[in-house]
Amino acid sequence: QAVEKLVQGAESGCHTEKERQIVLNCCRLLTRILPYIFEDPDWRGFFWSTVPGAGRGGGDEDDENARPLAESLLLAVTDLLFCPDFTVQSHRRSTVDTAEDIHSIDSCEYIWEAGVGFAHSPQPNYIHDLNRTELLKLLLTCFSEAMYLPPSSDSSNTNPWVQFFCSTENRHALPLFTSLLNVVCAYDPVGYGIPYNHLLFSDYREPLVEEAAQVLIVTLDYDSSTSSSPTVDGTTTGTAMDDVDPPGPDNLFVNYLSRIHREEDFQFILKGVARLLSNPLVQTYLPNSAKKIQFHQELLVLFWKLCDFNKKFLFFVLKSSDVLDILVPILYFLNDARADQSRVGLMHIGVFILLLLSGERNFGVRLNKPYSVRVPMDIPVFTGTHADLLIIVFHKIITSGHQRLQPLFDCLLTIVVNVSPYLKSLSMVAANKLLHLLEAFSTTWFLFSAVQNHHLVFFLLEVFNNIIQYQFDGNSNLVYAVIRKRNVFHQLANLPTDSQSIQKGLQRKKKTPEPISRTNSQDGVSMEGSRPAAPAEPGTLKTSLVATPGIDKLTEKSQVSEDGTMRSLEPEASQLSPEGNPPAALSDGEPWSGEASHSRRERRRLSSASSSGQWTPTPDWVMSWKSKLPLQTIMRLLQVLVPQVEKICIDKGLTDESEILKFLQHGTLVGLLPVPHPILIRKYQANSGTAMWFRTYMWGVIYLRNVDPPIWYDTDVKLFEIQRV
Repeated sequence: QAVEKLVQGAESGCHTEKERQIVLNCCRLLTRILPYIFEDPDWRGFFWSTVPGAGRGGGDEDDENARPLAESLLLAVTDLLFCPDFTVQSHRRSTVDTAEDIHSIDSCEYIWEAGVGFAHSPQPNYIHDLNRTELLKLLLTCFSEAMYLPPSSDSSNTNPWVQFFCSTENRHALPLFTSLLNVVCAYDPVGYGIPYNHLLFSDYREPLVEEAAQVLIVTLDYDSSTSSSPTVDGTTTGTAMDDVDPPGPDNLFVNYLSRIHREEDFQFILKGVARLLSNPLVQTYLPNSAKKIQFHQELLVLFWKLCDFNKKFLFFVLKSSDVLDILVPILYFLNDARADQSRVGLMHIGVFILLLLSGERNFGVRLNKPYSVRVPMDIPVFTGTHADLLIIVFHKIITSGHQRLQPLFDCLLTIVVNVSPYLKSLSMVAANKLLHLLEAFSTTWFLFSAVQNHHLVFFLLEVFNNIIQYQFDGNSNLVYAVIRKRNVFHQLANLPTDSQSIQKGLQRKKKTPEPISRTNSQDGVSMEGSRPAAPAEPGTLKTSLVATPGIDKLTEKSQVSEDGTMRSLEPEASQLSPEGNPPAALSDGEPWSGEASHSRRERRRLSSASSSGQWTPTPDWVMSWKSKLPLQTIMRLLQVLVPQVEKICIDKGLTDESEILKFLQHGTLVGLLPVPHPILIRKYQANSGTAMWFRTYMWGVIYLRNVDPPIWYDTDVKLFEIQRV
């Protein structure tokens, strides 16, 4: 009955107040009931079966041609979203009798907001906004059937509601996609620049923008790793799309997103997303003067989809320092959420976005821009660049985040490795942070306590090697820090490998439960106005997430040639990587492709599994990676510079570091260091593991953002578990 009333409303065009009220009531009723239908597996097929007498033409048509209920519902909702005087401004200024026929209107003329592909900004009308919000909520509820199916790695598992909605059956697909995108990117929560404006006028736009953002990311839930279409996979040639449009994915929303190409459209999207992401950071002198938005997680998913599906957008973002307007808010969120168990998903998506960006050379280059925005953050005060900010925040996450962030350490350090060859000059604070991490990760108990911990040391050594080989000139702070902490490198080179020492190293662990000591990290005073990162309030709801793939699954290695172009490395080549690095990171599950079965056997032989099934380190295992530690460059640097620095100190009786720094600034190691190794970048690659992670994360966010009033709360969802902190 409810669907039938919606179909009738869409047919008639809802000209009377009474018809509009009926449509809204049916809308609310369905939004409330659908989750309970989805919850019951016996009813799941109900919407996809035809209902007798529900033919599109009323009763006179044969039932064979009848549409499934789901299709009738979706088509009615899309028609209603472009219904003059109900959800869009009518273009006719006339009486009801010549009302526009809903089937003859061209909905592209009724796009809700100016922006991509549409120049005219309609007069805001809060009644229309409210009606659109109700209809979008119903759409989202239709799509939410995905929440009632357990997570599966089978990517062919498409959501039939989304599939139909984003297909050519939906004649409003293009204007609707454009309307949703433009409404989100054009939204300015500040209240037209007048402080406290949001306290005087209620903002009808915000609920619509939230709903639009949620509908948008759900329709874009698409596993690009299985598609062969050039619009979505990582082809970096700019011409593939200009000459001939490839067929693109069946999902029209993904297709449209991947084909946006005008500079001004990119500018509009990037400015909009950056403005909204930095909204929580807007520190004015008047607290609460600007409205604080809550949908930053949806925005991050949207930004991820834009970069993942539209490579031209990704290159546009990296072309100017505008990318820093995305970077700073992400670092702010990462730093702010690091102690909060309920926001572990936010931590992951922030890191994923930075990993994706760090695969491009331009990102590393942009990081050299001085950091002058003083966003109050709970980190030491420093003077330096955006690269310093990134390293200081990552150090803070690793040393003072909660335990569940450990799987992200590989990712965080991979990002630093990817940008390191381009960092012109690190501040003393950031240089000390990097050495503190090396110190913490190279303690014997840390190295011997888990099978993959030594990878973190390899990543850090790679960072130092990249900077020394490619950016020695501006990095006297780092060189000085390396000289000061030279004993860490000597201890690594002389790491004991006999059973007794291994046991002794592990004994130390039992006394030190903290994963990384905070001592000897010169943590200065935190920035003014910052609040320490707080853990979640007890009782906070959170949703579970599926595990993310290991760093070797998430990335593929590319080598940067002399001219700056990248070429992908075959897995075989990875064994010949510079200075004998072990192939990237062997995750617990799957080691590196080229030597998969071999290394699994190897590792089983090298590390005996004790009776309890617990992994234990053996001398052979330690030897197997210790011999590959890339220490040559640093040892050579120490060999040349330490005697010189010591001589200066003795000759001039110096205790002042500024003199030594001055000496290092003018020094050169040309001809003294080993031949520079090729730069290796680990680029993110699409895979079904991350596609599934995004699906569970996105629906978890949407579930929790709709608890009051509840849509799905307390129903039996299967995609994730609801937990209380």
